[in-house]
Amino acid sequence: MPRGDQTLKKIDLNLFLVFDTIYTERNLTQAARALSITQPAVSNALSRLRKMFNDELFIRTARGMLPTPVADGIAQNVSAALALLNASVLEREDFHPASAERTYQFSMTDLTEVVLLPMLLPFLGEQAPNVSIQSNYVKRNELVRHLSRSELDFAIEVPVVEDPQLCHESLIQTEYVCLLRAGHPALQSPLDLAQYLALSHIHVSSRRKGLGLVDLALIKLGYERQVRMRVQHYRAAANVASKTDLALTAPRVLADQYDLVMRPLPFAVASLDLHLYWHKQADSDESHRWMRAVLTEMFRKLQASDQLI
Repeated sequence: MPRGDQTLKKIDLNLFLVFDTIYTERNLTQAARALSITQPAVSNALSRLRKMFNDELFIRTARGMLPTPVADGIAQNVSAALALLNASVLEREDFHPASAERTYQFSMTDLTEVVLLPMLLPFLGEQAPNVSIQSNYVKRNELVRHLSRSELDFAIEVPVVEDPQLCHESLIQTEYVCLLRAGHPALQSPLDLAQYLALSHIHVSSRRKGLGLVDLALIKLGYERQVRMRVQHYRAAANVASKTDLALTAPRVLADQYDLVMRPLPFAVASLDLHLYWHKQADSDESHRWMRAVLTEMFRKLQASDQLI
């Protein structure tokens, strides 16, 4: 109904879906691919949005389509509105684990795979036999894009990813310990700092170079350990440590997974904090809620047993 000189206008919700996708992708070609439409269609929608808001909204630069202050100002409300619409549909869908047929897409490191999957798969076999899991690690700076496009359901990461489109909660905090093979000469006496520094170490990192938490903690004390091997994955590191005299400093939650002897570190290192991430648009999805509850309970039990080791 008209009110004064104002006339209510029909708003094409598809335009806001395009806006949200461009804001996430920062690239018109990638936005078109994510929406399964042509790039000219995306450009046309952006042109209509610019007229609607009387603003450029996105400026083409060498770093992609960067949002203007106006675009930044409306982005969170647009994302929230789309998530609310999506939730309204999802809330009407019933989810029954015993009969559900779906695949959950995860991004997690090999450490999380080693710890979680041996617990999760037997549980699914009993409670949700037709539910499958796929795990592929996605770089942190790409998580928002993959989660917003439903290419990922969940990501398990350290809490360094901040974005208003994402929800997250802590799963577990676990301290670092020193792991040695059974029969290692260093096990004949308590592990003090001098003995730790005398050991040869394996360093685990996905980066080609650079220091980790352990090395940074030692540098603050004025020390440096002898790193004889640098690998990308904890599984490889644990296998090497079990067959050599190399020491592996790793999260305590990993200790039960391998035939290695655990010793407390003789210096302080910040604990590993793992968080579960998901997109706001999936927050009310019953199947997501169920899986989040399953993961939270599993890691709660793991945290309790981790503290008792």
